[in-house]
Amino acid sequence: MSPTPEERLAELGLSVPEVARPVAAYVPAVRSGHHVFTSGQLPMREGQLMLTGKVGGEVSLEEAVECARQCALNALAAVRAEVGELSAVKRIVKVVAFVASTPDFTAQPLVANGVSELLGEVFGEAGRHARSAVGVSVLPLDAPVEVELVVEI
Repeated sequence: MSPTPEERLAELGLSVPEVARPVAAYVPAVRSGHHVFTSGQLPMREGQLMLTGKVGGEVSLEEAVECARQCALNALAAVRAEVGELSAVKRIVKVVAFVASTPDFTAQPLVANGVSELLGEVFGEAGRHARSAVGVSVLPLDAPVEVELVVEI
């Protein structure tokens, strides 16, 4: 029997955190039919942003990738809260990564790889997904990265 997504995370030395509290008037995730849509998840760890600032400025590419991975974990927490366990996930359908970056920073896809690679490690073939990586001027709370998922269950 293959390991569950939670077991794969544990093998990576990671775990799904508690669902991050919304910073405004929305819910972390919504289930509609066979899909769960997450709200944008910031790189919150233990109730605090990991970093603030712009990628290519105050935040390095490597730090942004780590933030993106935390956003992915937070999105998985929102999914798990909706469906009970990550084994219910049939496929990661879509990832959208927003990267608050300096005007000359153009490696948004490399930041988004932090999400994509983690989801591939956790879900295998079912973790392969469509994706958008978008550079923006600013994100809520001056976060460097925000990630949302669409998941089939």
